[in-house]
Amino acid sequence: MFDALEVKNRCVNWIRDFFEENGKGCNAVLGISGGKDSSVAAALCVEALGADRVIGVLMPCGVQNDIDMAEKLVNHLGIKSFVVNIKDAVDGVVNNIHGLELNEQAIINLPPRVRMSTVYAVSQSLNGRVVNTCNLSEDWIGYSTRYGDSVGDFSPLSRLTVTEVKAIGRVLGLPDDLVDKVPSDGLCGKTDEEKIGFTYSVLDKYIREGVCDDPVIKEKIDILHKRNLFKLQLMPCFELD
Repeated sequence: MFDALEVKNRCVNWIRDFFEENGKGCNAVLGISGGKDSSVAAALCVEALGADRVIGVLMPCGVQNDIDMAEKLVNHLGIKSFVVNIKDAVDGVVNNIHGLELNEQAIINLPPRVRMSTVYAVSQSLNGRVVNTCNLSEDWIGYSTRYGDSVGDFSPLSRLTVTEVKAIGRVLGLPDDLVDKVPSDGLCGKTDEEKIGFTYSVLDKYIREGVCDDPVIKEKIDILHKRNLFKLQLMPCFELD
């Protein structure tokens, strides 16, 4: 059985230890989408460091229909925040690559990479350390943007499944609509589960128990996991023996 309270307490202590060793007195800075991952990561940092040392960065790309959820989290936690609309930056890249038409996947992945550059700019200006908000379920199948939301200075959630992250969110006392918000990357117009073709509950059960009743889904998960393992590894380097 997953003990959400016990794991939450361990994670809070781990965050404190990280800052003690890697940035005593620094701030935790993270992108705030209003989804469960950024909500839980921010709440963990608030408990570990205090609200005055947690800074959220809201980054709509033009109009973000659910930005009210991000604002709700910031207000609920009482943390400082900045709103940076990244549309001009994204359009600036797309419109100034002459002689090349970016493909669909490149365009989908560009906003997360601009967002991470923005978070690091804020963090570096405010004595910060950047919080990675990816979870184990997403990482398992490569559902993140390399050098976008996949990076950070420390990661409190990357060994926790979606199911476990949501359980911790409830223990932290986050509003239900933040914990249960239907996950979507906000880029392609589909929910995460619609895009990947199976539910996170099915994926989480397979990760933790090795059980998947549908052989077609099992094969798809295995293929995605193998194909995307490189995202979780350090960049290969030529070694001079």
